[in-house]
Amino acid sequence: MTPPAWLRRLTPDPYIVAILAMVLLATVLPVRGDMASGFGLVTKLAIALLFFLHGAKLSREAVIGGLTHWRLHLTVLAATFGLFPLLGVATRALPAAILPSSLTAGLMFLCCLPSTVQSSIAFTSVARGNVAAAVCAASASNLLGIVVTPILAAMTLGTHGGGNMLDQVGSVAVQLFLPFLAGQIARPWIRRWMVDHSRLVGYVDRGSILLVVYGAFSAAVVEGLWRRVSVEQVLVLALICVLLLALVLAATILASHLLGFSREDEIAVVFCGSKKSLASGVPMASILFPAPAVGMIVLPLMIFHQLQLMACAVIAQKWAVRAADGI
Repeated sequence: MTPPAWLRRLTPDPYIVAILAMVLLATVLPVRGDMASGFGLVTKLAIALLFFLHGAKLSREAVIGGLTHWRLHLTVLAATFGLFPLLGVATRALPAAILPSSLTAGLMFLCCLPSTVQSSIAFTSVARGNVAAAVCAASASNLLGIVVTPILAAMTLGTHGGGNMLDQVGSVAVQLFLPFLAGQIARPWIRRWMVDHSRLVGYVDRGSILLVVYGAFSAAVVEGLWRRVSVEQVLVLALICVLLLALVLAATILASHLLGFSREDEIAVVFCGSKKSLASGVPMASILFPAPAVGMIVLPLMIFHQLQLMACAVIAQKWAVRAADGI
C-alpha cells in the first residue's frame, strides 16, 4: 500500500541516509595514520572537482538575467549573511552545560554558510514561485559565499587551522573559487556532455561530499568525538536547529510582506533565504578548521539540512495547493 503523501514528505532524504552511513562507517572503521594523510589529498582533489562541476553547471545567462530584481536578491542575502549570523551569535551565549562550545561553533559556522541551489530552486518551482529569481538568488549566494563565509567565520569564531583571516580567505579562493572559475570557463565545451551524463555528474557531485564527510568524521572519531557529545546534547542541538529555521522562515515571510513582494517573489525569498548549503559547507569546513574539529563543526549542518528539507517540502506543497485553488 502506498504511504500517505504527508508521510512521504517526512521520509529522510536518501542522501542524508548515505551521509549518516559515512558517519557510521567512520565511527566503526576510521581512517588513521599515513592512510589518513593520503585520504586527505584525495579529499582535496574531490573538493576541487566538486566546485569545478558547480562552476560548469551554473548558467551565466540565468544569473545575469535576474540581477535586475535587486530588492529580492538583497533580501535573500540579508537573511543568509545577516540575520542568520546574528542568530548564530545569540546561540553562542548558551552555557556549555546545555551545548558544548564545539557544537555552538558548528551552529555559528552553519549560520555563515550560503544558501542551497538545487533544493531552493526545486521548492520554488513546486510552490509555483519565481523560479528565475530563485536561480539568480541562490547562485549569487553560493558565489558570494566562497568569500563571505570564511570572513564571517573568522570574525565570529576567531582563527582556526593555523592562519589569519586573509590566509583562510586565500585558502578558500585557491581550493574552491579557482576550480569554480575553471568550470565556468570550460562550460561552453562540456555543458552538453554534462547534460547527457547528468546521472554520472550527480554521482560524482554527491560522492565527493560523502568522501569529505567520511574523512572529517574519521579524524573526529580518532580524537574522541563520541566521548565528547551525548545523545541529550544532539537532541538539544536538533531543537535549536528547529527554532533557528522557524525564526528565519517567519522573518523572510514578514520581510516579503513589508516590502510588498508578489506571492511568486515571496516564495523565492523564503526558500532561498532560509536554507544552508551542505554541498558548500562540508568542503569549506574541511578547509577552514583543523581536521579533528570538522566532525563536530558539520554535525549541526547535517541536522539542519534534513530539517530544512522536511519543513520546506510541507510549505511548498501547501503553497502549490493554494496556487492551484487561486488563493
